Amino acid sequence: MDTEQQAMRELLDREAMRCCLARLARGEDRRSAELIRTCWWPNARFDYGVHAGDFETYLAWVVPGTDAIKDTQHILGQSHIELAGNMARAETHVLSYHRVDMGSGDRDTCIGGRYLDTFERRGTEWRIIDRVLLYDFEQEWGEAADWSRGVMGYPFSDQHFPGRAKGDFSETWFEGNWFDGGKP
Repeated sequence: MDTEQQAMRELLDREAMRCCLARLARGEDRRSAELIRTCWWPNARFDYGVHAGDFETYLAWVVPGTDAIKDTQHILGQSHIELAGNMARAETHVLSYHRVDMGSGDRDTCIGGRYLDTFERRGTEWRIIDRVLLYDFEQEWGEAADWSRGVMGYPFSDQHFPGRAKGDFSETWFEGNWFDGGKP
């Protein structure tokens, strides 16, 4: 393989891993076992410091998730990826928001950290074979916003604006023939 072909292969491999990371964050936020399974090899392991084990242990922890954690959002930052044949290591910055039922009302929290992922390519597909989560900070943001009042003093004009707190409009937004001018 010449230098240009090698560079293109590496570019495509890195993009496949970034897509895997984004799909996983989307799956975790929706507690979708179907999406999450497309990101991990069945024999994968994880260690989040507060919980560790094999992939099935991870999946049972995330889906359906604890009732106390009502809503999450994972925002991914830059990924530093080092390739080595069919293996790769990636460090990806993450901010994760959580709305937590504390028994006396909902609280909003944010965790900042980094995923240390070992990826493995099997055939043409890259998936996670091992993940460690490093924590850089945790911040309690206080009492959760009351979505029935809108935001910043402005009421919502429709029920879908508060995101997953009232269902997930993005799921229906992607359905239909939107590329042909249809609406969800």
